[in-house]
Amino acid sequence: MNIEIKKSEKPVIYEDAKKLMEERLLNVDLNKSNELIWTLEHPDIYTAGTSYSESDILDKSIKILETNRGGKITYHGPGQLICYFVIDLKKRKKDIRNFISIIEKTIIETLNFFNIKSFSDKENIGIWYNDNKKTKKVAAIGVRISKWIAYHGFSINICNNLEKYNAIIPCGIKDKGVTNLKQIKDQDYKELDKKLVEIFISNLNK
Repeated sequence: MNIEIKKSEKPVIYEDAKKLMEERLLNVDLNKSNELIWTLEHPDIYTAGTSYSESDILDKSIKILETNRGGKITYHGPGQLICYFVIDLKKRKKDIRNFISIIEKTIIETLNFFNIKSFSDKENIGIWYNDNKKTKKVAAIGVRISKWIAYHGFSINICNNLEKYNAIIPCGIKDKGVTNLKQIKDQDYKELDKKLVEIFISNLNK
């Protein structure tokens, strides 16, 4: 499969990223473009997926951007790696659960490479880490499927400001925390995006 790999060095405005993905989706559907895996960062923004509720917003003064991805409310900002994609499931298995499993496996294997043991949870989508008996989310997943093409993506907290999550109930889950890789293990994560893309492509091609 020909997948274009794109990496943005400067932060990308959320709406601009969404527009690019939606245009790419139409072209992939028409066989005019290759699929895409795109790593980037967003400037500070709170986004709400299709299943959020008002009660997930604790600080009513924050601005929320409603979006068409799955999931509830989350925060994006500097120090968080975003991996977006436009992947044609018609060329693979037309199985959404299987595709989500590929994403989960990709994140877990990437973190494993950095000696961090994380896990997925059937009840709560995302990737989790056990920190002294409290389970904390380290990666969030929000996918949308249109014309059997999967887009939007997932985020991994590397060294982002965790206080930003105090304004919301992240992903609608009250009884669990949020963490980042720097808190779990203070080491160099410069190569993480490269490793992630390599593992993602390998899992997609299995």
